[in-house]
Parts: sequence; C-alpha cells; structure tokens
Amino acid sequence: MALPLPTSLSPSKVSSFKDCALAFRLSVIDKVPEPPSPHAAKGTLVHRALQLLMWEEDPDNRTVDVALEKLARAVPEVLDGHEYEALGLGPDERTEFIEDSKVLVRNYFQLEDPADVQVLGTELRMSVTMGSLKLSGIIDRLELDGNGDLIVTDYKTGRAPSANFEQSRLGGVHFYAFLCQQVLGRRPARIQLLHLREPIAISATPSDQSIRGLEQQTGAIWSAVEQACAREDFRPKPGRLCDYCSYHEFCPAVGGDLARLVPRGERLGGLVTDAVAASF
Repeated sequence: MALPLPTSLSPSKVSSFKDCALAFRLSVIDKVPEPPSPHAAKGTLVHRALQLLMWEEDPDNRTVDVALEKLARAVPEVLDGHEYEALGLGPDERTEFIEDSKVLVRNYFQLEDPADVQVLGTELRMSVTMGSLKLSGIIDRLELDGNGDLIVTDYKTGRAPSANFEQSRLGGVHFYAFLCQQVLGRRPARIQLLHLREPIAISATPSDQSIRGLEQQTGAIWSAVEQACAREDFRPKPGRLCDYCSYHEFCPAVGGDLARLVPRGERLGGLVTDAVAASF
C-alpha cells in the first residue's frame, strides 16, 4: 500500500529529504511528533522579539532597550505557550535561557541599524504551485533598500556554518527569492542570513541561473518523494545529523525498528479519544 503524498512542502522540508529520507517520512508523512527543542524555542523567541521591534516601532524607536522590552513581552508568549511548555525549564534554566536570548538580540544591532530598514512585512507566508507540488515558506523579513529593490532577510540563532556549508545554508533563502519572484513578480536584489550568535552576515544575489537551479532541484526531489511514497521506500542516511535526530527509536541505522511506528490513523484516533474524554 502506497504512502500518502504530502500536500505541501516548505524549503526546509525539501532540504530534509536530501539529509535523510526516513526522517523526512517520519516528520512529514507519519507526522511523528518531536520533543520540544530548547534551540528551536530560543529561535522562536528571538524571532518574535525582532518581529515586534521591526513591525510595531517607527525606525527612530528601534533601539536596543526597546528590543529587549519586546523580548520580555515575548517570553511568556513563547515559553509558556502550548508548543514549548513541555520544555519544563526550572527557574535557573529559564533565567539562563532568557539571558542568552538577550545576547542574541543585542548582537543583532552589530549587524545593521534597524532604523535604516524599510520593512514591507515580517513572517510573511508565501506559496506557489509547481506541478502537483505546493511549495510554501515563511519569510522572516521582506524590505526595500535605498534603490527600491526587494531584500529578503532570514535570522539565524544557531552557529554560523563553516565556509564549506555556507552555500547550502543560503539555499533556503534562495527559495524565498524564488517565492517572491513567483508571487510578487519581482526577484529580490539580495538575500541575507543574519547569524546572531557570532554575529556575522552572509548574503548572496539571486540570478536566473540560481532560480532555474532551484526549480530543477525541487522538481527532482519531489519526483523522488513521489517514487518513495509509491514504493514505501524511505531509507535512512547515517551521518553527522544523526546526533540531533529525534527518531532513533524507529531508525534501523541506529538500532531502531520501524515496526514500533504506530499507524497515524490509530495515533490520531487515540488523540481524538483523549480529547473527548477530557471534555467530560
């Protein structure tokens, strides 16, 4: 019996299929939940603080102090929200978590002066259909430069990649340039990653060649996904990312067993049953 095709993919999920087809299947098709990650929570928190700063404040009021106020406002929204409440941070851990987030917010101001940024939108969702595939992504920030050209900015809170992996990290932002061109009819003049940990900025200029390359690559990956679903053949790819994977229980490459996977229908049925029971 063939596995169901995903209804849409994000640029990060396209990349994840290349990294490990089995992890892609467990996440996208079987929708096995992953435990909340402190790294993801910190990224969400800092992104939210910078979104509030850029969208709510006039350029002259985008200061470090105001940004830290936005961070404080975002803390309960993120850490006490449904997605990350299971992190279970103790008082000392929570304090350390917030203090490190403040460092990242302060580092942002070493990369650019937010007063100079003409924001068009933050956390913008864009979608485009390519054959039978719907490709969707969320752009951290879209702006105009002094020449009236579009700029796509993506914030990163993890470590910046080495020179060998720099272009692969830019690949996701090139996808956003492709989405802008398809949805808005304009190709951004520049895409940039703002790595807040170091802090450093990495930028590139999208071109006809890079856009065509993305379309071809995405089409090839989608074709591979279709074939893997038809054959139920998603193979693990052991490598350096295995240490960060949440699916060891199911992965034969590290001693796991796919037979432990609860069919999604039964898993959802249990969730529905639990929800109904909790309502009485």
